[in-house]
Amino acid sequence: MAKSPPSKPLVVPEKPLRSRARKPRDPAQPNLPFDPMPERIEPCLALLKPKPPTGPDWTYEVKWDGYRVAVHIEPKRVRVLTRGGHDWTHRFPAIVDAAKQLGVATAILDGEAVVLDEQGRSDFSALQQSLGGRGGKLVTNAAILVAFDLLYFDGHDIRGMELSSRRHLLESLLANENGAIQLSQEIDGDGGEIFNAACEHGLEGIIAKDRESAYRSGRLGDWVKVKCVQSDSFMIVGYEHSLSARGGIGSLMLAARKGDNLIYVGSVGTGFKERDALQLRNLLDRLRRKTAPIAYSGRRKDLVWSQPTLIAEIEYRAWTHDGKLRHASYKGLREKQDNAAVYEIE
Repeated sequence: MAKSPPSKPLVVPEKPLRSRARKPRDPAQPNLPFDPMPERIEPCLALLKPKPPTGPDWTYEVKWDGYRVAVHIEPKRVRVLTRGGHDWTHRFPAIVDAAKQLGVATAILDGEAVVLDEQGRSDFSALQQSLGGRGGKLVTNAAILVAFDLLYFDGHDIRGMELSSRRHLLESLLANENGAIQLSQEIDGDGGEIFNAACEHGLEGIIAKDRESAYRSGRLGDWVKVKCVQSDSFMIVGYEHSLSARGGIGSLMLAARKGDNLIYVGSVGTGFKERDALQLRNLLDRLRRKTAPIAYSGRRKDLVWSQPTLIAEIEYRAWTHDGKLRHASYKGLREKQDNAAVYEIE
């Protein structure tokens, strides 16, 4: 069956799209079919693959390393919601101010809150520091929103439109923006070559997206992520005590989700500085428990188990045949509200 040509955008403006301030409605006018604005939208998640898909149906973007957020622009307020649905509006004042200046009455932007280094690469550790660390109460003006999708626009739910049309509207909306809200640029070309170039430039990886896909919540394969170096979030379930290690922590015991259970996936003993180790030791000792929160049959000694509350971002090279992390390195703690990001074993 012949493939139908891609549909054209609804509007082809000469100038960036801007909605006008709404005037009081004339009762004599008929009602217009506006869509109710969702309170929250479960995000579309990228499916991890070892190689990027290729072909004309796919477009590519840089994979950003930060906090996934949705920016809800409403007539009288702006809200910044995390992937798990927590309201972090107060933590990103620069993004909120930039959203208010976009000139649109209602919109929902999907993107990543990041802090960029001097080379323009996202730096998760710098983002954490700007927020005051885990449990910190700092607000950050260093973070920007890298927007990569538009889900609701000026009274209309556009999730059912194909990605190419949603991107058209997003690009027009952000045409003149270069401050705290920036557009995640699409990259055309061969997926393999783009991925290799991303790795050579020290990026985390790329995201491949089906040009014709609607926005569907969950991890359904419309978006695919390919990582140069693996980095995911894992639950800390205890630590191995060591008299010779910094802070008394020889290694952290890590777990991933599998259904309703936590599964042991190995340990990490590198990547944290003395200040990190002391902070971790203090936090974990407050969460001590007598029994392991996971099934554990290893031979490590001097283990101190803890309530599965702390979430660590871990960089690693691969998985072993028995489901453990290889060459793991600690990157930092995630916020407790970010538990939706904990790695899930399929």
